[in-house]
Amino acid sequence: METWSIEIDKEYLKFSCAHFLIFPDGSAERLHGHNYRVYAAVEGALTEHGLVLDFKRVKPVIRELVDALDEHWLVPGQHPVLKWNARPDGVVEVRYLERYYAAPREDVIVLPINNTSAENLAGWLGHELLTRLRARFPEADLRAARVAVEETPGQRGVWEWSKKPEAGQN
Repeated sequence: METWSIEIDKEYLKFSCAHFLIFPDGSAERLHGHNYRVYAAVEGALTEHGLVLDFKRVKPVIRELVDALDEHWLVPGQHPVLKWNARPDGVVEVRYLERYYAAPREDVIVLPINNTSAENLAGWLGHELLTRLRARFPEADLRAARVAVEETPGQRGVWEWSKKPEAGQN
């Protein structure tokens, strides 16, 4: 079986943001930041023109995603203990155990994840990328995708997706 894919690894596909990771024992890191870098691969059927997708059309979609995250504080909106609240005065309050934080609403992004790990960020970005690619390029026969989020050089969280073969396909 042959497969085709495109891989995108560009220096400008990065974002800087603040977060803190919550560990299984309930302890948490201090609020800190990373300069994250994003890598993506998309597998699919070749078009009649010999393309899975045109690189020039995919790179801006990834760029939109990383630009939206850049220079924000990322908060895990689905953590079972962490609580957040957007006040009417434009301030977001975040509470985790005895910790209390407050920041302007425009500086905070609450993501639908349970922790701000590189793995969860890769998963969120991967789902968003697939959603946007399918919406913009409905003709594309996407079969697999991979997104990696590097928080420091050589240290990445990775998300992968593959389409289940239809009945009768190998």
